[in-house]
Amino acid sequence: MKALEFYKVQASGNDFILVDNTKLKIANAQLSRMAKRFCQRSYNIGADGLLVIEPSRVSLFKMRIFNPDGSEAQMCGNGARSSALWYSLKKKKAKAISFETRAGIIESQVEGDKVKIKLANPRSLREDISLMVLGRRLKANFLNTGVPHAVIFVQGLNQIDVEKIGRAVRFHRKFKPSGTNVNFAEVINDGFIKLRTYERGVEAETLACGTGAVAAALITAKKLNVGTHCSASFNCKKIKVLTRGGEILKVYFEKARGKFANVCLSGKASLVYKGVIYV
Repeated sequence: MKALEFYKVQASGNDFILVDNTKLKIANAQLSRMAKRFCQRSYNIGADGLLVIEPSRVSLFKMRIFNPDGSEAQMCGNGARSSALWYSLKKKKAKAISFETRAGIIESQVEGDKVKIKLANPRSLREDISLMVLGRRLKANFLNTGVPHAVIFVQGLNQIDVEKIGRAVRFHRKFKPSGTNVNFAEVINDGFIKLRTYERGVEAETLACGTGAVAAALITAKKLNVGTHCSASFNCKKIKVLTRGGEILKVYFEKARGKFANVCLSGKASLVYKGVIYV
């Protein structure tokens, strides 16, 4: 068996195992197996995903994210914030960090334990999709914020069976072939929402989801006609998103002619510990 150094990182309750693969050259098949094995909570380290740092020809580094089921996702908002923090700490508190993901180049700013990222522009907005789920008709909205997200507005969020309904929506025929993450949002006011998310690949509810928070905030803004403006320095108005884990994420954006741009996500992140796994 070979000893492999890893880091445990988290952002807003989303926790990850991070492996620096810039020199090790671990193959994709092995990375997938590592995600399945080491993300198991009762039998191993436990995490919402495996972050893999690799060299990039176009940016400081490349971030990849493997889900606990072994699949590779295009993007993870809180994983991206965790990766930016890790790189900042490794590089003597670098503050402005850009890196590559399968969803595009991510720009970030790190200030202590606060990490803000700028995401690629969202796409594929669909509103008021009628779904028959578990014998009930639901109305969902859809937005790809790096990965696909369905957003369902509810009242009484704490009483919603997120696992049961989320699983049914996640595999619904209208989101084939790849399926979708599923977010249940309750609007408190036009600048504040509560959110619970069933994550594809994790196949369970998580304490937070960064790209889900962004999707829910943007669709809320669209529905309530909330408009904000964002400068290149990320100084914008915001919609606050209360996560299941209790932290408030902040989503910044610009809206013009029905489209969103300069989308940013901000919240806390931390390096929890460093260890060794055997592969």
